[in-house]
Amino acid sequence: MNVAEGERVNIGRFPNFHRSGSVRGMKRLYYGKEALLVRCGAYIYNVTSEPSIYYQAKL
Repeated sequence: MNVAEGERVNIGRFPNFHRSGSVRGMKRLYYGKEALLVRCGAYIYNVTSEPSIYYQAKL
């Protein structure tokens, strides 16, 4: 997802971590295997509570 789209959906309100972090590790330790994660700019956001954002980013 590009930064402009992220701002439009207010992605900053979701839990996040820097893109240099391990997606696999964050899912295993914190979010769960079924977490929906979206990269926007330099961060990866957990948008599991609003799956529509995840599916919008996949397009």
